[in-house]
Amino acid sequence: MSRLQRWVVWVQTPRGFALAAWAAAFTCYLFWVGIPLDRQPQTLWILLALFASNVGRPWRSQARILLDWLPFVGFLYLYDYTRGIADTLGRPIHVTEPLAAEKWIFHGAVPTQFLQEHFHSVTYAHWWQHWWDYAAGLIYTSHFLVVWIVAAVLYTRSRFEWARWARRILMLSYAGLLTYIIYPAAPPWYAAGQGLLPGVAQSQFLFQNVLDALGLRFSGAIINTRTPEFNAVAALPSLHAAFTAMLTAYMWPRLRWWSRTLMALYTVAMAASLVYGGEHYVFDVLVGYAYVVVVLIVADRWEHWRASRRPVTPALVDLTDDVAPAAAQPAGG
Repeated sequence: MSRLQRWVVWVQTPRGFALAAWAAAFTCYLFWVGIPLDRQPQTLWILLALFASNVGRPWRSQARILLDWLPFVGFLYLYDYTRGIADTLGRPIHVTEPLAAEKWIFHGAVPTQFLQEHFHSVTYAHWWQHWWDYAAGLIYTSHFLVVWIVAAVLYTRSRFEWARWARRILMLSYAGLLTYIIYPAAPPWYAAGQGLLPGVAQSQFLFQNVLDALGLRFSGAIINTRTPEFNAVAALPSLHAAFTAMLTAYMWPRLRWWSRTLMALYTVAMAASLVYGGEHYVFDVLVGYAYVVVVLIVADRWEHWRASRRPVTPALVDLTDDVAPAAAQPAGG
């Protein structure tokens, strides 16, 4: 049987038909609406995909999808909107301190300023016409997709691994949120708007306009400054960089050498795109990496502690084969 014939047979199964219908509907959505970046459409399409992949199994397994994902997504919604109001709590915005830390690391230079001065041409009608601008925009936007796609794939393969991944994502998100509330720090483009970094363009010109220039359509506007989730002073730590590093660290033991190379390059490319676009200082990225290390250590130790607290059920040993022959022997024999 050819591969095409096997695919046709598979599509005729209930699960195959459900997944094919989901793929067709999602393709139409991409064409008419765009790539879902916001939490609402992403959650809807992920849940629909999980339900489709679960067709043919008991209904309680479908209910378990909701019981697993709704608390996870609920905590993420809470994070989104709390992050959006973190800069309205009256805390002073730290603009000069992160800039001073960046200059201290690089002996007076600011990488964002250097990169934008040397890698875009003011003679262009639109300065985002370089190929690396397109690459940076796509890499930046992938942050809004990759983490959740990985979560969905892990769930279909191992509910246990999905739970470990979801736990680390939530811990990292709320550690960042707490920092945003306590220490709201401005990104490079914000400092440029205050006249502290001349020549640095606002990141929105790089990312949003690049994506528009590529003709890509997106549902929602998560990178738009007018959305409730937007927070102009949520720069320290860089969760963009941290999530990518978390993904690389989590998947590292499961990957082959070439996949590890790609993930390492992706992590570096994300950091470079954030710095180039004026979204974050290198200092923000390094702090984000430090948060990843702390979260991984805390999560691993908590899971080991929890596992050690579970009661161990002793294995039942069948002694009949050993006892019966001995019992059958006469005493003294």
